[in-house]
Amino acid sequence: VGYLVQASSRTLAAIGSVGDGATIYTEMQVSETDMRLMGFASASERDWFRLLISVQGVGGKVALAILGALETGEISRAIATGDKAMVSRANGVGPKLAQRIVNELKDKVGGLVADPISGSGGAGHVPSSSSADAVSALQNLGFKPAVASAAVAAADAEAGDGVTLDALVRLALKKAAK
Repeated sequence: VGYLVQASSRTLAAIGSVGDGATIYTEMQVSETDMRLMGFASASERDWFRLLISVQGVGGKVALAILGALETGEISRAIATGDKAMVSRANGVGPKLAQRIVNELKDKVGGLVADPISGSGGAGHVPSSSSADAVSALQNLGFKPAVASAAVAAADAEAGDGVTLDALVRLALKKAAK
């Protein structure tokens, strides 16, 4: 069985050579005229794709172009800092669309922690699911997504290897309260 899967240039480079085994995370896009299967090297990259296509004016092709031009950590930093110039480096993204992406995703970016496998900042030593759980816990306690994400990243950097989720949340709470 074969499938036609569209992917970013970064994903294509990450999956290796022809004939090698690969794990690809997929997302199916259904429209009135067709169905497309989008492929990603990591679950984090797929989550970013879903977030990007939630922005008006960003379709599958533009989202893949953004993911091909920027690592997930770079996208996260660009949105958190309001750097529309970095977002506009992707093909098909002009200044107006870049500004819309930054504005619409600014409050949502805290829920996505960069993928530690790609080395693009963010989670560091803790598995991304633990970091995401810690960010979610802080958000449930009333912290804004950007504050929660920054606190978890700082707590992770301080805690090092082998930190439990409970310890990470406690340390992140101390960081966020400052």
